[in-house]
Formats: sequence, structure tokens, C-alpha cells
Amino acid sequence: MAAPPARRRRTSGNRHLNLFLGVIGLAAVLALWQICAVTGIVDPNFSSSPSGAFTALVDSISTGAVWDPLGSTLSIVAWGMLISVVVAIPAGLLIGRNRILYGLTDPLISIMYSVPYVVFLPMLIFWFGIEMNARIVIVVWSALFPLLINVIAGARNLESSHMQVAKVFCASRVMTLRSVAFPATLPYILAGVRQAVGRALIGAIVAELFMGSAGLGYQVQLQTSNFEMDDAMASIAVIAVVAIVLTRGVAYLERRFTFWSGSD
Repeated sequence: MAAPPARRRRTSGNRHLNLFLGVIGLAAVLALWQICAVTGIVDPNFSSSPSGAFTALVDSISTGAVWDPLGSTLSIVAWGMLISVVVAIPAGLLIGRNRILYGLTDPLISIMYSVPYVVFLPMLIFWFGIEMNARIVIVVWSALFPLLINVIAGARNLESSHMQVAKVFCASRVMTLRSVAFPATLPYILAGVRQAVGRALIGAIVAELFMGSAGLGYQVQLQTSNFEMDDAMASIAVIAVVAIVLTRGVAYLERRFTFWSGSD
């Protein structure tokens, strides 16, 4: 059932207001940053400015220097998210609907989610090297557990009436998970994907900073080492745009496919 027109107008108005306020806040920060750079409050040899970063960004786009690093980072994020989604959704549904599996795996999942993966980077380098496989492992580690936790929470919070209907129609366990548990937990799944995609991008950048030979993270590290601060800030701006597009894109899908759940 679609939301009432008044509610849709109110939600749209709130989004427009938030966007307007966000633009004002961003403009204020950029203006303050430019003032600090022009007046010499920050050392120009070790800092950048919005105007310099914008010029460097335009140059990298016009020369095509940004596209290869961007494609490398996006490919790692895509592979990591694909693996995470394929593993986390069915595993989360099974764990959430099985009390024994939940008891066995809950402590391990909590530990893996809580412990920063950065501390394991030396071991991961020994095990997987510094090529693409190691970076994908870090992205999967970053994205898998927030998605898995959300799916488990959704599966454990299914309304009892849904399960009773499945029992009345003598649905098998597989059919119950596919036709009842999965649609009912879709809001949790998409919320988990929204969290996971942001963490996946962070994992990709961290992996490229420490063990990469390509990608936006490696480019930032290289440019910073060469004191090319305008270029480094331009690359960081590209990372920020990618993060916004990915998270907002998943948020749109969340609103589009879970409008019936009552969440805005």
C-alpha cells in the first residue's frame, strides 16, 4: 500500500530541507578552509585549498588520470560486496531461524565485527600477498559482518503470524526461508547493505593505502608522499563522491522496495 499523499509531501520536503542545509554546511566548511589557506593559518607546503583541489580534480578528469584508479577501487568494492551478499543473506537467515546455530556463531560474529581488521593486515599480507585477492579479503571482512548481523536480527524478529501461516500451508524449511523469511527481512537486509557498502569502500581504501599498487587509496598515498596536496585532496574528493553515490543509491533502493515497512 502506497504512503498517503500528505506523508509523501512531508517526507519529500524534509529531504529537500536536509539537502539545502547540507549544502550550506559544506559551503561554510569550504569557505573556512579557503580562508585558512589564503591567510597562511595552515602551512601551504603541507596543505591544500578548495580552489587548488578543484583545479587538480578538473585536470585529472580532463586528462583521464582519475579513471583507472577509480575503476580499480570500484572493482574491488563490487567483488567484495558480491561475495558478502551471497554469503551473508542465506547464512543470516539460517542462523537467525536456528537457535543452535545462533548460539554457536553469535560470539564469533561479535568478535569478528568488533576487532579492527587493520590489526590483522600483517598476517593477511603473509597469507594472501599484496595483490587483488588480499584486498578483496579485507573488503569482504569489512562488509560481511554488518550485513550478516542485520540479516540475523531480521530473521530473529519475524512476526510469529508469518511463521504460523507457513506451517498451515505445510511449507518446507527452504520454502519458508525463501518465501517468508527473506521478504519479511528485506528492510533489515537493505539496511545492512547500506552499512556494508560504506564499510566496503573504507576497507578498499585502507587495503590500497597499505598494500595496493593501484586504486584511489594508493593514489592518495603516492600523491601525499610526493607533497602533491592538491592532487591528493582531489582524489579524496572523488572517494567522498563515490561514498555518497553508493550509500544514497542503496538508500533509494531501500525506500523503493521497503515502502510497506513504514520506515522513511
